[in-house]
Amino acid sequence: MKRAHRSLAAWQKSVDLVEAVYAATKSFPKEEMFGLIGQMRRAAVSVPANIAEGAARGGTKELVHFVNIASASLSELDTHIEIARRLGYLKDDVLSKTTDEVAGILMGLSTSLKRKL
Repeated sequence: MKRAHRSLAAWQKSVDLVEAVYAATKSFPKEEMFGLIGQMRRAAVSVPANIAEGAARGGTKELVHFVNIASASLSELDTHIEIARRLGYLKDDVLSKTTDEVAGILMGLSTSLKRKL
């Protein structure tokens, strides 16, 4: 049985973002293991997890609610990415670009779902 969330572009792209966050944080200093690394990974994982939970609830109103939570987690991650860049832990904008892509997809999904309410 295929789960509904797996067909959502927002879920698929946010899982890609989780992979990118895990890869990027591998090179962070070890003293950040329980600080910035943990915060970034938890925020990233929260995005697809909330999309999946909302899709499993079965109602449009519930999905909109969980897409909003996913969007908030994405904003949290964006802040962590900026802090990591300022501290010199991140050199490129790959995570920021992917975060922006996910944000756009989530906004589109939310807008589309709200029209159905």
